[in-house]
Amino acid sequence: MTVRGRYAPSPTGPIHLGNARTALAAWLSVRSQHGAFIWRVEDLDGPRVVAGAAEEQMRDMAWLGLDWDEGPQPGGAELGPHAPYFQSQRGDLYEAALARLAQSGRLFPCRRSRKDLRELASAPHGASGLPAYPRRWRPSNLGPNWFDTPPTDAALRFQVDEGDVCFDDPAQGRVCEDTASHVGDFVLKRRDGVYAYQLAVVVDDLAMQISEVVRGADLLDSTARQIALMAALRSPPPTFAHLGLILAPDGEKVSKREGGWTLAALRERGVSAEHVVGWLGWTLGLTDAPDPCAPADLIIRWRWMPRQAAAFVLDDDPFG
Repeated sequence: MTVRGRYAPSPTGPIHLGNARTALAAWLSVRSQHGAFIWRVEDLDGPRVVAGAAEEQMRDMAWLGLDWDEGPQPGGAELGPHAPYFQSQRGDLYEAALARLAQSGRLFPCRRSRKDLRELASAPHGASGLPAYPRRWRPSNLGPNWFDTPPTDAALRFQVDEGDVCFDDPAQGRVCEDTASHVGDFVLKRRDGVYAYQLAVVVDDLAMQISEVVRGADLLDSTARQIALMAALRSPPPTFAHLGLILAPDGEKVSKREGGWTLAALRERGVSAEHVVGWLGWTLGLTDAPDPCAPADLIIRWRWMPRQAAAFVLDDDPFG
């Protein structure tokens, strides 16, 4: 089976060093296995989408020397059998998945609010900063055909099974999470009708036959939920790998910083793409020094290693 990896940025701003490092690792892993690389635009969060950002991100990655086999192209065309590659245009697929989950008894409407969860003061707080959704709040009297006319005043939640969800991460090692106690039943469609990230990414990864997901460690706590959701949809999960983030000297993510850590800003300073790629490859442990190179030069060097799971803290300007 051909390895299929993906890069799926949200068009909410320019590409920074952290995004670029993740994209490079995902690209190298796929290319080292002679697989297919897919670009998908995760633009469900409409108010945060920046006009023109998707095109700018694609230009940044092309400047860096990364290519992709399927997905949107600069200029508006889309290549590949799984179009559209913009999540905002894939609502029919998400609705079909919700219908399947409702039919199998894994979906229910919820009118509880974040305030209701916050008021569970004695409960341990999970990944969202809120207590896990309690099982006792599940409805006990849903009719078998309730989803034929789904309520418009409720969120839709996925019913989580008890027990650990485990997976082997090439960077992080063995990871296990008791999703029921960590987050509980989680939202797949918000009360305002917006499809949740957890649903959209799972449906798209399955539809696009993604076999390998490489992303930042800030999404590690989403993985057990996504694996549980895939199991409910009767599909095996891809391999998940999570890279440590690039942090500013004060420990803050570079994605939170304005200015100098974006590819556009580095390009304007006269930093070459080869210099950026060489430095990124060095932070991934692929070279002994941050010498300039092209992405293709690193394919033969690609390998997973535990050090990639740790955050990389900038102690100065690597391109100064």
